[in-house]
Amino acid sequence: MTDAVARGSVTRVGVATVMSALCGYAVLYLAARNLDPAGFSVFAVFWGAFGLVGGAAYGLLQEATREVRAARTAEPDDGPHAHPMRLAAGVGVAAAAVIAGSSPLWSRHVFAESVGLSVLLLSTGLAGFCLHAALLGMLAGVGRWTEYGALMVADAGIRVVIAAATFLAGWGVVGYLWATVGGALAWLLLLFVSPTARAAARLSTPGGTGAFLRGASHSIAAAGASAILVMGFPVLLKTAAGDLGAEGGVVILAVTLTRAPLLVPLTAMQGNLIAYFVDHRGHRLKALLAPAGAILGLGVGGVVAAALLGPWLLRVVFGSDYVAGAALLAWLTAGATSVALLTLTGAATVAAALHRAYSVGWVTATIVSALLLTLPLELPARTIVALLCGPVVGIAVHLGALARHTR
Repeated sequence: MTDAVARGSVTRVGVATVMSALCGYAVLYLAARNLDPAGFSVFAVFWGAFGLVGGAAYGLLQEATREVRAARTAEPDDGPHAHPMRLAAGVGVAAAAVIAGSSPLWSRHVFAESVGLSVLLLSTGLAGFCLHAALLGMLAGVGRWTEYGALMVADAGIRVVIAAATFLAGWGVVGYLWATVGGALAWLLLLFVSPTARAAARLSTPGGTGAFLRGASHSIAAAGASAILVMGFPVLLKTAAGDLGAEGGVVILAVTLTRAPLLVPLTAMQGNLIAYFVDHRGHRLKALLAPAGAILGLGVGGVVAAALLGPWLLRVVFGSDYVAGAALLAWLTAGATSVALLTLTGAATVAAALHRAYSVGWVTATIVSALLLTLPLELPARTIVALLCGPVVGIAVHLGALARHTR
């Protein structure tokens, strides 16, 4: 990191990421212990669906971070300005209306239980999360990493509180649906208690509403595609495989657990990464080497740990109904490493304002992964091939665009 990005930013966001990850694991643990594998797969599909639409909303975080960060070093501009938080509110309301209005076409194919409640929570939760993501981007753009981390932890903490209440009160799957979206109002809580957050939320960026929305639309498209592979993968899996049943519940849990150590921190640190690459605008390909090496090193260590300890941990922590082999867990961890590298190259691409290449890379990776899920293989094998090979195509698109841009 350069001096432009506070040295403590990684530490503060890292601590918040660990806390958020622990809360996420706690929700999954409570749900898996409270529900049988078939019931867990119902919850996991909704968890993935909200992760998918919420992940798309992270495009607002990326664009707000880039615009605010770039504006800090630019000459004063008397031209039109955009207000990211106001635009995020409009995007959130519009997205919620689209989800609710189109739900008769798809909801019964995705949600096996509590269909109406699932659509209601998905649409309203997304509206709140758009503001959550935009506020994260504003805080990252001005380097307010303590508040950035606090917003992350508040989101995750609200979820685990609702999940714990569900576990104790016996509310079943419905309670875990509420827990999934409960953190979408964390941004409002932070604005209420933090003057710094309120100041960041009032900022405007040069270029006008149209320019911001054009950039955000590409970022949202790419973030949506990335969310399919990162958080929404259970939805993609169910769409491709049909009824998942108990085997699907085990595979989804294994995918979630093997990718979380890499992808949860990377997702949480999108603001850090984009700010880092904006500050290294003269040599972004070289700037990729250090974080890519760290991801590969962690990935190799994760593959070994998953093979040696994964089956035992899965059985002991989640119960005897959840059984997965060492090879499956190791290969899924390798697939998570592939997705993590794609996330990294995507951050470098959006920092360079290469919005079209950024979205094309993620969309292509998602399409390839979806096609690979239709191969005539067993469900675990299809999942491994899709997660390993699809992201490689997207990485090639991103690196090619960065190389051309550098020249």
